[in-house]
Parts: sequence; structure tokens; C-alpha cells
Amino acid sequence: MRNVLITGCSSGIGYCVAKGLRERGYQVFASARKPEDVEKLEREGFKTLQLDLADPESVQDAVYELMLRTNSELYAVFHNGGYGQAGALEDLSREALEKQFATNVFGWHQLTNMLMPLFRQRNEGRIIYNSSLLGYVALPYRGAYNASKYAIEGIADTLRLELANTDIKVCLIEPGPVESRFRANALQALKEQVSIEQSPHRLSYEGTIRRLEKEGPAAPFTLPPEAVLAKVIHALESPNPKVRYPVTFPAHLFWALRRLLPGKWLDRVLLKISSDENQ
Repeated sequence: MRNVLITGCSSGIGYCVAKGLRERGYQVFASARKPEDVEKLEREGFKTLQLDLADPESVQDAVYELMLRTNSELYAVFHNGGYGQAGALEDLSREALEKQFATNVFGWHQLTNMLMPLFRQRNEGRIIYNSSLLGYVALPYRGAYNASKYAIEGIADTLRLELANTDIKVCLIEPGPVESRFRANALQALKEQVSIEQSPHRLSYEGTIRRLEKEGPAAPFTLPPEAVLAKVIHALESPNPKVRYPVTFPAHLFWALRRLLPGKWLDRVLLKISSDENQ
């Protein structure tokens, strides 16, 4: 029974992957930031950890507890916990950007580094990062989240090269639109960090808010989180896992467009998509 740590399991992708891997026979350690979410997971029979990725002490405490409960034996980590800070870049303070990176990048990096000795002692393991199609193309009013996912792509690509002489594999999952609480959390972050009425982008924010408040899928080709689960299973179990796993048609499409189109042409496509979203 292989031990797997998953972050961000309160809902959506993290919860789905935790449940799916447990059913597949893995010993899953499901983490969440809020105590009430941890308690909910415990009631469902999960082995749990309370983990706030933005808090270095919380990351440290969670790793020490994990080591005690697994006898320092870990096969994989699926980095999933995080959120999307919506808003035009000129409306976001340094503090807002630092908060985005503290959770989406710095917490993941600290967690990986603290777990690395566990992987190295067995010279095997899987480090799986849940990135996004926004890790290789940009859309307006998602700049902080874009930047955090671009950073994760760079970290994963570099780490993979640095571990090339080991049997520790590094993979990127790159979802497009997937059913989750992502939009609700992004709306909350937008209202907390941006003075919408004072912004030169206030008219554009009206469309952004409508999109984030929309019930059900807000974009074409939205898939359930089980689509991500299938890719995580392959990344865990294939003897030769892929470097990247795009999920959903838009993820495949934008990867191809990024490689084929000149930069200015791609910008036009992305601006058109953003405009259509905010109608």
C-alpha cells in the first residue's frame, strides 16, 4: 500500500483525486487548510493533515506528522492546493501578489524540499504538480494566477532535469476548465484585494464578476474532476510517465496554438476568448 500526500482536498480536484486513489488501494493522506474541512475528511474515513501552504510552520508541522505516521515512507505527492487571484495586474498590490505566490508557489516548493529526503532514501517516487493551461498561455485579469502557474512550470521542468539520474519522476497536470470551487474562491479574492470602483478596468470587471458568479460550467468543454484523476493515475503508475498531461480540449488546443501561432496572432485569439467570456 503506497503512501500518497495530496494537498487541497476540501473540494473539487483534490477531493476527487483523494477519493479515487483511496478506492484504488493507495494510502492517501488528504490535507486541507481549514479545520472544518479536515474534520469533514476525517468523518469520511480519510487519513488527514491540516496544512496551510502559505504558512511555513504549518508546512513543516504537516511534514513531521506525515513522517511519523508513515515511518518516513512516501511514494508520491500531488500538489493541488491553491487559489486564483483575479484582477488586473495594475490593480493588485505587491501584498496580493506575494499572497498568491505564498500559497501557489512557495508553499509547494517548501513542501517538495522537505519531502525530498523521503524520496531520495528509496530512490523512487512521483512529484506531481497540478498546473493549468494558464501556465503556458495568459488571459487578462488572471495575471497573478498566470504568474504563479508559469513559475510552477519552470520549477517542475528544472526539478525534472536535476533528478534525471534518479527514479524520482516529476510530472505536470495541465487542466483547462474543470468543475470545482475555483471560481467562487477567485471571486472572493477579487473582492478582497481590488478596489473595483476606483479601477480603470471597472467596466471589464462587470463581465468578470458575471463569469465568476455563474452557476454550472462557465466555459465550453468543461469536464468533471475525474478527468484529472485519470491523468494522475497514469502519472503514478506508468513506468515512464509523461512530462505533461493536458486535460480538456482547450488545454490541448492552446498548447498547439502556442507552438504554431506568432505571438501577436495568439494575443488576438486570447483577447477574443476573454471578450466572449465576459459578455
